[in-house]
Amino acid sequence: MSRTKVVVAGGAGYIGSHVVRQLQRTGRYDIVVLDNLSTGHKESIPDGVAFEKGDIRDAAFLDATFAKYKPEAVFVESFIFWVGDSVKDPLSYYENNVSGTITLLQALVKHDVKYFVFSSTAAVFGYPENDLVRETDAKDPINPYGDTKLVVEVLLKWVEQAHKIKYVCLRYFNACGADESGEIGEDHMDETHLIPLILQVPLGKREHIYIFGDDYKTHDGTCIRDYVHVSDIADAHIYAVEHLTKTGKSDNFNLGSGKGYSVKEIVEAARAVTGHAIPAQVKDRRGGDPDSLVASSEKAETVLGWKRKYATINDIVASAWKWHTTHPQGYRTPK
Repeated sequence: MSRTKVVVAGGAGYIGSHVVRQLQRTGRYDIVVLDNLSTGHKESIPDGVAFEKGDIRDAAFLDATFAKYKPEAVFVESFIFWVGDSVKDPLSYYENNVSGTITLLQALVKHDVKYFVFSSTAAVFGYPENDLVRETDAKDPINPYGDTKLVVEVLLKWVEQAHKIKYVCLRYFNACGADESGEIGEDHMDETHLIPLILQVPLGKREHIYIFGDDYKTHDGTCIRDYVHVSDIADAHIYAVEHLTKTGKSDNFNLGSGKGYSVKEIVEAARAVTGHAIPAQVKDRRGGDPDSLVASSEKAETVLGWKRKYATINDIVASAWKWHTTHPQGYRTPK
């Protein structure tokens, strides 16, 4: 059985590294990771996977790499993604997320690569208009990060029309957790994600966790968000590329759980998993936080056949805890 040649741009980052692991486990893909290592970690790349250090904004680098490996499909995870930072520095976000993707797509056109799996985001929806966000809901981003993803989603429609590149956009809702092996996980220099921040308390890296606002229109007053295990998101990438090769139909899919958890519930899950009290302090709301943001994944489940393996928040937190306790300094932890 022939193996499909694929490129994972940003394959040394948090989500990208998990995509690489899941692709490798199938035994059906020859994988090349492209990463400039600005936020990614070379240590996350497993044996048997080719690595090329470079930037998706570098056309000459992409040309040489595509000529060398001749990929049949490309997954792109190489984005800067801090929402607050995008408001302070929108130009960098448009340069990397939009201009970089354009340069990457130009390489696909030049080298006749026909399949493209794009990592989009729940941020394209802005403030949700329904309790469960569906693919057809209005898109109105409230920050530059979300807008850069929406710009690319629109661009892909026209690229398909002009160049016959088939694509899937996967809109993530709070990727979290870590690979079951405990060998790879979340390691950001300036952590902003809720679960790793909470786990810093039992790890002795902070005294307490802050809860920003307890007066939202939710059952316990704190924000509700959708949390999906990063390995389940990685699996969706495989379903996406298989969908493209089998049907030749481009599409967009939300990747959520259909069930949200409040900030207080996440803290309680972490307490249960770690056995630590995890003191919490309530502070004022942050601007721009909607009360609730939860996705329906009915379309992904029906069309792609995607099914989450990590169904409970305790299981998700436990996988993150395994990674953080064995790698308290992330990839810099001595072996």
